[in-house]
Amino acid sequence: MKWLIGEDLFGQLSGSIYQGIGIRPNLLANLLDTLLVFIVYLLLRRWLKGLFLPRISEIGRRYVVSKTISYTLAAILLGFVAAIWVKADVDLATYFGILSAGLAIALQDAVANLAGWIFLVIRQPLKVGDRIQIGQHAGDVIDIQLFMFSMLEIGAWVAADQSTGRIIHVPNGRLFKEPLINYTHGFDYIWNEIPVTVTFESDWQKAQKILTDIAYKHSEKLDERMSSQITELADTYRVHFTHLTPIVWVRVVDMGVTLTIRYLSHPRKRRSSEDTIWKAILEAFETEPAVDFAYPTQRFFCNSQEGKPGAKSAGPTPEALG
Repeated sequence: MKWLIGEDLFGQLSGSIYQGIGIRPNLLANLLDTLLVFIVYLLLRRWLKGLFLPRISEIGRRYVVSKTISYTLAAILLGFVAAIWVKADVDLATYFGILSAGLAIALQDAVANLAGWIFLVIRQPLKVGDRIQIGQHAGDVIDIQLFMFSMLEIGAWVAADQSTGRIIHVPNGRLFKEPLINYTHGFDYIWNEIPVTVTFESDWQKAQKILTDIAYKHSEKLDERMSSQITELADTYRVHFTHLTPIVWVRVVDMGVTLTIRYLSHPRKRRSSEDTIWKAILEAFETEPAVDFAYPTQRFFCNSQEGKPGAKSAGPTPEALG
């Protein structure tokens, strides 16, 4: 800074400040040099982003380029600031010892968030683009910073994991306190289930075949990429998938027979896949006379008339009827 404003002017300025608030000339010079480096960093970052980002239309690449510019310039900034203060006539060991103790007490959350960022960089439990849930909040990760990460919220009052449009900023320190659920880490698909209940009088076996054919037609197909992901996942975690094809499970409930379609779906396509499958089910059942949907009803059953031949009761005797 001395060369910028001149030795004489800086001497007069530093002398006045020293007399006024007690800051020594060497310390003042270091503070002003640090401020100048920070201003240059801000201007250079803005200029570089204005130079490169307008030329990139793809959102993912824009994000990567923007973060690369910011992190590279930030590393250069820290290098210059460190060079300025290393030359300062201060006891760095004492200074940093006192500073660390003060930070540990006064900035516990900030230190935890910084530690969370280091954990994110090293272990990578999540990355930009992942769909996650942490605590009660779920969404798509759209940004990761030193002290927090941001995600586009899904769920809440919106059904089937669709976006609400709200952005949630989560402190990185929450990673050490809350369970983290990652929908897409290692394997890009999740299991989804659609229960379909038919009446007891329906031909449930025919209904099961119809639903199985629909599930095979509209669910994700096993391909080389999916198989590769499963192999890589098994190398990292003790996870082993034996059946990845759709299946229809049968279960008896109080109002009929529930046939549950279980199939693989991409997390972001769960609602659209359900929509497609339900339309196919409605069309298929509409033309099938042996299958009817079940719904809550009340009926009376006369065993002596409707029961199976070997399980019918004799019915009430005339004496019993009075």
